Amino acid sequence: MAILSEVKKLGQQIWLDNLSRSLVQSGELANMLAQGVCGVTSNPAIFQKAFSGDELYTPEIAKLKQQGLGAKEIYETLAIADVQAACDVCRAEFDSTNGKTGFVSLEVSPELSRDTAGTVAEAKRLHAAINRPNVMIKVPATNEGLAALTELIADGICVNLTLLFSREQTLKAYEAYALGIEKRLAAGQDISQIQVVASFFISRVDNALDSTLPEHLRGKIAISLAKAAYFDWLNYFHSIYFSTLLAQGANKVSLLWASTGVKNPDYPDTLYVDSLIGQHTVNTVPDATLAAFIDHGTAALTLEQGTDKALENIVEVEKLGVNLETLATRLQDDGLKQFEEAFAKLLAPLA
Repeated sequence: MAILSEVKKLGQQIWLDNLSRSLVQSGELANMLAQGVCGVTSNPAIFQKAFSGDELYTPEIAKLKQQGLGAKEIYETLAIADVQAACDVCRAEFDSTNGKTGFVSLEVSPELSRDTAGTVAEAKRLHAAINRPNVMIKVPATNEGLAALTELIADGICVNLTLLFSREQTLKAYEAYALGIEKRLAAGQDISQIQVVASFFISRVDNALDSTLPEHLRGKIAISLAKAAYFDWLNYFHSIYFSTLLAQGANKVSLLWASTGVKNPDYPDTLYVDSLIGQHTVNTVPDATLAAFIDHGTAALTLEQGTDKALENIVEVEKLGVNLETLATRLQDDGLKQFEEAFAKLLAPLA
């Protein structure tokens, strides 16, 4: 796993996109951290898979049912305990970087994706229940979620903003974050420990577009959008405006590449890791992709390579009649629906 340490030295964090009780209690997560993994993400689909496939949950689920708890209460009891345990495993990583790495994410209920007040309330409740400095509360990047992001930053809560699919959506996320920082500064509160990642989804873009594109553009648009988003990131966080916040202790949002498991068997299985290594970024990878990258991935600063070509690819796609912002909205809606379905599937056997 030396390659993970090499990537870390290049300025990118590799996070594991998976969490289960066995992963923590077996020592496997601790081993991954020792080899260079820097954090953990979870979502309803991950917990649904864990609860149904990990026997360590069975006795506790039975016990909680006997206590008369509802399905969501059982889910939260299990998920909070898992996140706390993962946070404890990641705590040494967090402490060693003064709170820059070593985070574990837990998502608010997908049912709240269009409810700002509900999202803020649940995020605060989960954050207090987990009670670990290295937890990130995951919030979807809907308009309501962006408003919630501002409020949560003002309250000093670290956030993983998820389901971003376009440059415009991502720039709005930075603005919502900066507004929260300004509100917190105006209240005389410390901002130095607030960390945010903006989760930009990769493979779903290619999955949606490839069948409609000429061969020379297939498998290239998601990476092109990521490179363009990083170009925007550089401009925003090195602007005169943000420099004033930086001078007061603000941290830059980290771009996080999500959905980096390759779905198309014709593409290299490490495509969305090898191609997107850059400073101040995160890549959250599923187990199979992590194993593939450790086995035959390449650690090199690739994210800023070919930016001009990436921008050309985007222009060419738009000339073909593809509205990338419309696509981003559709993919975000689809992602929300998938999380809602996974959440319902998760809760059903707990009822």
